[in-house]
Amino acid sequence: MSRSRFGVFVLGLGIWTLGLGVSPYAQQMPDPSQIHGRALPAPELKDGTVTVRVVREAIGNDAPGQQVRVTVGKTTKTATTDQQGRAEFTGLPSGEARAEATVDGEVMQSQPFAVPTSGGLRVILVAGMAKAAERKKREEAAALAAPAMKGVVSLGGDTRIVMEFNNDTLFAFYLLEIENTARTRVDIGGPLKIELPPEAAAARIREGSSPTAEVDGTHLTVHGPFAPGTTSVQVEFSLRFTNTSHTVTQSFPVSLQRAVVGVEKVGNLAMSSPQFSSVTELPTENGVYLLGQGAALQPGTPLTFTLANLPVHSRTAQYTALALSVLVAGIGVWLAMKPTKSAVVDRKTLMSRRDTLLTELAQLEARRREGSALPEKSERRRLRILNELEQIYSELDATVGPRGGGEGIAA
Repeated sequence: MSRSRFGVFVLGLGIWTLGLGVSPYAQQMPDPSQIHGRALPAPELKDGTVTVRVVREAIGNDAPGQQVRVTVGKTTKTATTDQQGRAEFTGLPSGEARAEATVDGEVMQSQPFAVPTSGGLRVILVAGMAKAAERKKREEAAALAAPAMKGVVSLGGDTRIVMEFNNDTLFAFYLLEIENTARTRVDIGGPLKIELPPEAAAARIREGSSPTAEVDGTHLTVHGPFAPGTTSVQVEFSLRFTNTSHTVTQSFPVSLQRAVVGVEKVGNLAMSSPQFSSVTELPTENGVYLLGQGAALQPGTPLTFTLANLPVHSRTAQYTALALSVLVAGIGVWLAMKPTKSAVVDRKTLMSRRDTLLTELAQLEARRREGSALPEKSERRRLRILNELEQIYSELDATVGPRGGGEGIAA
């Protein structure tokens, strides 16, 4: 694909931050490492406002009373986080900025961001991620060492379907968060098998997914047992459509905690589903998306949504070009197989001319062997005879005639 699909992850963060009145600090939170230091659009804030929230290890574990610094050019402003771990900055000059805080001796910095002139930005700084990651690693190792038990998994609240266009091709991304709430590995009685829509093409597992996941055509398989916590699987494929309206149907063999679908809005694209409680427009740095959200779905209950006003263009020009290319190729094959004019020239005429030239060439060669140099005119004639003989032999080979011996065989 010609452009980066990083917008998928940006959209995922946008859904979490701005989605339909859902609190950005509700229970189903994204991986802190994915949002640490990133500036996320916050159009609900006053123009030019930047808020920086400081947490320890996880979203919701607020760190009040921490000093936060925001630097824009040579200007630095300082604020202290409130009980929600948030420090607010207003009146910042325009330009590239960076937020910074120190928690328990750990210095944290945001990625550079531009102070907005319209709306605001929210930045989160997460302290203690390295310690949390090490602790999680030890816990996962202990859980993997324990025997698997019979159990169930579900698709967590961060599971979502995102669709983006590249020219007129629609690419779908399934970001699946397979949750095991038990303290040990669980065996669900076999692998988790998900059948992708029949119109899916060129499906592949994205980097960063669990190594237990594989896809073959439209068959997605995630092998168990499933470790405690979340098993992440990201699947990408192109979604074929031929009409301006297309309905996508996707079933999951386990429960889906929340239906979330985001589609890049191109032109007058619209999305609807009886399972969505609402569909809203979601601005992101990669463009505007339609965001549909719905309630939980039981295992086997299809998630169905319809995309309308899809960018379908007439294929007449494409088919015409294809037909012309086939015609040109056919003519080329016909010309290659058609006997050349030289192939039907009378062999006797060719052989007679060959014998005449050979006789003349023999006379010239005899004069050369006698040691007398040929005049320039005779030498040019000798070269022309050789060239003509080469052509005659080529024509004799191309004509139809006996191949196993007999009269008329070229010498």
